[in-house]
Amino acid sequence: MEKKVRARAGSLEAKDRFAAAPPGHSLTEDNSKWAWGRPPQIVDPEIALEKAITSLQRPKVRDEMFKLLFTGISVEVILEGYILQAFQEGKFTVDVGLLIKGPLGLYLSHMAEEAGIPYRLFENEDAGKEGTMDDTTFFRMMKDNNPRMFEFIRENINESIREGNTPSEPKEENFLTMDASQETSPEEEVETPPQEMRERPPEEMGDPEEMAMEQIPTEEGATI
Repeated sequence: MEKKVRARAGSLEAKDRFAAAPPGHSLTEDNSKWAWGRPPQIVDPEIALEKAITSLQRPKVRDEMFKLLFTGISVEVILEGYILQAFQEGKFTVDVGLLIKGPLGLYLSHMAEEAGIPYRLFENEDAGKEGTMDDTTFFRMMKDNNPRMFEFIRENINESIREGNTPSEPKEENFLTMDASQETSPEEEVETPPQEMRERPPEEMGDPEEMAMEQIPTEEGATI
């Protein structure tokens, strides 16, 4: 007769599968014993933001935030922790916390810049680049799926290199990095007349109305 081995207490085998609470059991309980299960203290996002800024202006809280930024913790992580704690304490709901997250993050970043504190705004600085296709992958896929276009582009690039036009690294341009010297002055935007018109004296220019009539296309044999 095979001897039955008793499972060790506390192990996964000793756990009764039918002793666990069924899914959705927490939704049937009264959560009013928790702070987050009762109506929030603040429902207006503007009031919640004002109270959060007032708290950040306290010297003790401000110094603690600067210490966290010095250790490399991003502004995003600090705000997520604050919103979670405020929700658990019943101060406001999660949606109110998400509404004030952006303005509060900008305010905290502004405080760090004024104090000369290095900071990271987002936890993942390369989050905006995720899911994008780099140039190497782009041309590799083009070579496999559209070889004629790939050869056309490569030949144009090689021809440009043979002519001495070496391709340069693309520079990101926006309204902050734009070179002021490249901006067109109002005087340069004025359209200058053709050379032959500038050289002719005013008496040889003719009547402007007659010149305009000459430029009107007419059918052969028609008179104006």
